[in-house]
Amino acid sequence: MLPKKTRTRDDLHKLNEWRRYQSTLSLILCVAAKKLFPKSRLRIEHSMSKGFYCTLEEQLTAKYVKNIETLMKKLINDDLPIQRANFPIKKAIYLFKNLNMLDKVRLLKNIRKQNITVYSLLDLYDMYAIPPFDSTSQTPIFYLKNFPPGFIMVFPTWQDLSILPEFLPQPSLTRIFNEYVEWAKILGITQVGPLNQAITQEKGPEIIKVVEALHEKKIVYIADRIVKEKSKIILIAGPSSAGKTTFTKRLAIQLIVNGIKPIIISTDDYFLPHSRTPKDEFGRLDFESIDAVDVPLLNEHLLKIMEGKEVKIPKFNFITGRRNKGERIPAPCDGVVLLEGIHCLNDALTHKIPRSFKFKIYISALTQLNIDDHNRISTTDTRMIRRIARDTYFRGYRVQKVLRLWGSVRRGEEQNIYPYQAEADEMFNSALIYEPAVLKRFCVPILKRIKKESSEYIEAKRILDFLNLFYGLPDRDVPSNSILREFIGGSSFIY
Repeated sequence: MLPKKTRTRDDLHKLNEWRRYQSTLSLILCVAAKKLFPKSRLRIEHSMSKGFYCTLEEQLTAKYVKNIETLMKKLINDDLPIQRANFPIKKAIYLFKNLNMLDKVRLLKNIRKQNITVYSLLDLYDMYAIPPFDSTSQTPIFYLKNFPPGFIMVFPTWQDLSILPEFLPQPSLTRIFNEYVEWAKILGITQVGPLNQAITQEKGPEIIKVVEALHEKKIVYIADRIVKEKSKIILIAGPSSAGKTTFTKRLAIQLIVNGIKPIIISTDDYFLPHSRTPKDEFGRLDFESIDAVDVPLLNEHLLKIMEGKEVKIPKFNFITGRRNKGERIPAPCDGVVLLEGIHCLNDALTHKIPRSFKFKIYISALTQLNIDDHNRISTTDTRMIRRIARDTYFRGYRVQKVLRLWGSVRRGEEQNIYPYQAEADEMFNSALIYEPAVLKRFCVPILKRIKKESSEYIEAKRILDFLNLFYGLPDRDVPSNSILREFIGGSSFIY
């Protein structure tokens, strides 16, 4: 077995190489699209089906998408060099203005940097948050999938850059992304530049209010649907730091408004003591595994509640790694159970409860804000930044450990959560357009403590560079019931 530091370095290296792979392919895609459709604007929108969903201001057909793929493969086979140069900010603005890349101009005018690294391939210039490789030949494996009105660029997963995943349509996620794109358009903010501009114009409080109101509107809709369908066990699942706990508490309030008495239970409180927690392939405690949960006890308690019996649920202590005695829960008349946790979409967690009693909700932070046309903001980065704030301020973790465990967290999500997304009866996007601007104040000082000799330094610097794209926004206008409060403190809810 590899030493702990070596395993950590290997995970972080794999993730960094995977991100560079994405940037390189994105640059190659931009060159191919520009050559074939010189007057059309390419946008790399968001992640989907093990790749990036992209749009082009063109009536795309399967043939057109195939032509783009063919040209990309030629550019890769030609082993073309990718150049890089540092430009003063004013020179970079002048360059991109002349190239009619106005998304870059608006970004550069609204960030606080002296110099910008510009990458070039053939006659195309671009900026990338993650540096591309030095040549096109380093990204040989990919394919494009026609997905009207756009297409999806599929590439290898971070664990193995030599294997291409199978394309799997995700219609529910597509619908949620489209919904939140419309919400972003309501605000007139789809990229970092306009957000920063709005902050400088003191529109931050208004943005927060509108975004939070959109969240509330969606939660009201889900609560109304639960009442209509007369569900008894509401299962709320999603990856780490998606905001499941706060969402669950807000949903409970809306159910009360509808005359329903909810009982909230967290699967985290049913974690086995650390002494009985299973270990992953590297010998680390595997908190993402369903086997880390006391499934028999959980099912026993759920059945008792459904039978109208009182139960005494446990309370897990994250600092000591043990279960403490919790409170007694009476069974309400005409009530529902809200059970939240990463495994709730998996029927194995509640195998003794009939499916007809269940209503499943998938929640994740599906980021709808992009840096610019060609640089998306990773949904996993959004959650990791939330996790850095919460785990360092409120769970007693050092930031190095948070970064070190992220590879393990990602593996657990891919094994235990994402395969069950299609089981959801409803989906909720917990991302908030303004949140990086608020989280910046909490995370930057912590990340700056990591020294250069640390194996986590490169990852910390990457996140710092990302957060420094944003103008800071104070948290005073973030409402006390916001999902963001789960990670920065000041919530009106008790966790």
